Amino acid sequence: MTDSPNDLQQVAWRAELVEQLLAIGTALSGSHSLGELLNLILQKSREITLSDAGSVYLIDRTSEVPVLWFKAAQNFSKPSASFQEFAMPLLHRSLAGYVALTGESLNIEDAYELSGDLPYRLDRSFDQSIGYRTRSVLVLPMQNQEGETIGVLQLINRKRDPKLVITPENVCEVTQSYTLWEQRVLRSLASQAAISIERNHLQESIEQLFEGFVRASVQIIEARDPCTSGHSERVAALTVRLSEEVNTVDAGVLGATCFDERQIQEIRYAALLHDFGKVGVPEAILGKQKKLYPLELEVVRNRFALAQRTLEMECAQQKFRYLIDNPEYQLLHSTAKPGECSHCRCLSQLDEDLEAAIARLNDYWEVLSLANEPRILSEEPIAKLQEIAQLTYRDVDDTFKPLLTQAEFEQLMVARGNLTYLEREAIQAHVSHTYEFLKQIPWTKQLENVPMIAYGHHEKLDGTGYPRGLKAPDIPIQAQIMAIADIYDALTAGDRPYKRGLPVTTALTILKQEAAHNKLNHELVTLFEQRHVFKVIRHELESISRK
Repeated sequence: MTDSPNDLQQVAWRAELVEQLLAIGTALSGSHSLGELLNLILQKSREITLSDAGSVYLIDRTSEVPVLWFKAAQNFSKPSASFQEFAMPLLHRSLAGYVALTGESLNIEDAYELSGDLPYRLDRSFDQSIGYRTRSVLVLPMQNQEGETIGVLQLINRKRDPKLVITPENVCEVTQSYTLWEQRVLRSLASQAAISIERNHLQESIEQLFEGFVRASVQIIEARDPCTSGHSERVAALTVRLSEEVNTVDAGVLGATCFDERQIQEIRYAALLHDFGKVGVPEAILGKQKKLYPLELEVVRNRFALAQRTLEMECAQQKFRYLIDNPEYQLLHSTAKPGECSHCRCLSQLDEDLEAAIARLNDYWEVLSLANEPRILSEEPIAKLQEIAQLTYRDVDDTFKPLLTQAEFEQLMVARGNLTYLEREAIQAHVSHTYEFLKQIPWTKQLENVPMIAYGHHEKLDGTGYPRGLKAPDIPIQAQIMAIADIYDALTAGDRPYKRGLPVTTALTILKQEAAHNKLNHELVTLFEQRHVFKVIRHELESISRK
């Protein structure tokens, strides 16, 4: 016995439907955006059932009174109709509200012919607003694996021909009722959609959780180094914007580089966390503003004060001994004219010597204070510091001690900046600390490069960077982008008490010089300048430079 043509056609149609359902499942699992997911659910449901229109609702139980959100709508016959999200009470007598509350399906032949004693009804105002006529309706609950209804799928006007445009006049001729078989298939699809929606919600929750973790990490960094508050966010903003600009380049060296949405997010997280390793740097070094630490400078100041008091005391003792050794001084002093008494000249010389010694001490202190600033030292302060390092003073225990210790001298002799070699090594170690911290996080595949991007933000193309001394081919392009953003913000930030922020033009000049010396990527620096990437952060840099 052979199958009839109609039976074979039915089998082929159902086989095609199964393939469609499998394809829909694959598409649903690959969708990340909730809006994209809802519209995909609606589109595929309409295609399977030849529905002219449809809508999706989601239940929000987070508020005191649960509400039903109208989230997505499609209408083949009225493509220009605008649909906006809105919420309505879950107790509403609408078709969707009834299905959301009961978990039952509704398969209605003609929604305009519903009996008045039913617990639900069609709100015709929407039809009237767009000049439409709803007839056959299939309303299905979207239920998760626990059987909880999380949303409602509503399909409208099952057509005889998918290409037909429905009007209020032809709706009865061109539409037909939904079959029980379609209802069963769509209910299964609605449940699959519910699982996809919950997965999407879970993904969003995880991303929000991680976003909160990143924000908290940035706050920890800034709490340890208040002088650079806002630096991580500014570097992230600059890095992301420059990455987006790279995407617009379709020629040259950067033409082959393009970042998708997930890679941009990866770059952003790496930029926000690029300095997290500072939590492993001693706080004193991290917050150091001058060459000597405040307590060290206070100790040196007290030595200078003690040295001055010692000079004054020694001068007073010399005068006292002189008067004891020369009792005739009182008689001669009362009768001699000014300048004629040899004793007076001797005592005046002691005062002058004391005055000169104190003046010299004050001069040394001024030189030391100037050398303590994080500037480039000139030859004169260096020579004076070497003089000071040879000086001694009499301490309270009557022993002679250096006015400036060897360690203090070495700190003051730092040629550029305010950090010694060992302190600079400790600061630079923050990059390795960052990497060791970030690689402990179980990143998703889309974010797996965050640790390596952050690890390379202080590397230079010629191999002179740190911590690994990588050269251009081994430095990720994302890290090269971040390096430019990091240097630019360090140059222009005006919130650091130990230096003034540079104007934009000066900072750009320095970036170009670094690129010319093969430290930074020349194409990226050019793009940074030409596209005005720096405008993404609102520093009043030019006004700072004019103050």
